Amino acid sequence: MNKRNHPGLYIHIPFCRSKCLYCDFYSVECLAAVPAWLRAVQKEISLYREQFQVFDSLYLGGGTPTVLSERELAVLLECVHKYFAFCPESEMTMEANPDGLHMDKLKAIRGLGVNRISLGVQSLDDGDLKYLGRSHSSEQALKALDMVRTCGFADVGVDLMYGLETQSLQGWKRTVDRVLEFRPEHISCYQMTFEEGAPLWKMKAAGQVRPIGKKLESAFFIWTSRYLEKHGYLHYEVSNFAKSREFMCRHNRKYWSHTPYLGLGPSAHSFQAGRRWWNVKSVEKYCQLLAQGKAPVESSEVLSEEQFDLESLYLGLRTSDGADLHAPGGGLRAGDALAELQRAGLVKVRNGRIQPTRKGFLVADGLPLMLCSQ
Repeated sequence: MNKRNHPGLYIHIPFCRSKCLYCDFYSVECLAAVPAWLRAVQKEISLYREQFQVFDSLYLGGGTPTVLSERELAVLLECVHKYFAFCPESEMTMEANPDGLHMDKLKAIRGLGVNRISLGVQSLDDGDLKYLGRSHSSEQALKALDMVRTCGFADVGVDLMYGLETQSLQGWKRTVDRVLEFRPEHISCYQMTFEEGAPLWKMKAAGQVRPIGKKLESAFFIWTSRYLEKHGYLHYEVSNFAKSREFMCRHNRKYWSHTPYLGLGPSAHSFQAGRRWWNVKSVEKYCQLLAQGKAPVESSEVLSEEQFDLESLYLGLRTSDGADLHAPGGGLRAGDALAELQRAGLVKVRNGRIQPTRKGFLVADGLPLMLCSQ
């Protein structure tokens, strides 16, 4: 079986020491509920012990997974391996923040079988970090990068953010260059967005902060793509770069290819056999439902063939692999609209697939609508 066809397991650890100003992921700042959450997630794990076959990826996300103690992480992973089977050489990722990270903890994490670290650096400029409401400094981020490398992790991902009001292209280049010194296998470069409900979104509505504008956003994106490709990285998804296909995030690729995945924890999403479901977005309610022996599912949907096909097109066109020109419903993808996008330099057709160009990545979310507009 192709690795990408094995399901992936995601566990949402919804605790942070402090909330970043741009973040709209579900998390809470109080750690008092960690013991109750840990008991609850173990119960949720047992509920799915017969529903999914062998996994080949585990992703511990959040929130901030590294706020859990070594003992709490050990209890969690012991339960995971008690009820679920994993392929040999599975990808085991843990997100980590630079603050509070130390060598003993990294060694313990590695000893638990985690073989991939995704480090939330965001910037190596203290002004940018203050703007984002990050809890670490540039010095802490550099120290964390050094520790992760020294600890021996052979697959290291770094998350960065560009397009901030406080950031210049030169400042962004300095951050990228410093990160490249550590030779990470994977780099995610996210464009600053104002997510509804997040503190920065409210600050923008009040006129306290402002977006940098489409023209400058495009300049950041194009420079980043060209520069990282020049340094040997594959631009394989709108926001993601890898040293080789081997280091593309196996777990995240499942989301873009409708490969089954199971999400555990408050607000986590799952997908299997055309059905998507998601958990309640509350630690308290999540724990209450599982204490009652109930699944903490808030709602679900079953995709129609048309919805599945359109989603496949939408998700595929966010990746360098693109979308299948001959997939069911592919008639929408041929003809004048496709030819026009090719002439505009937004897509190319190769080996029976519609693939976005670098210019196409800039408008990736709009490409499906353009293709289906005729």
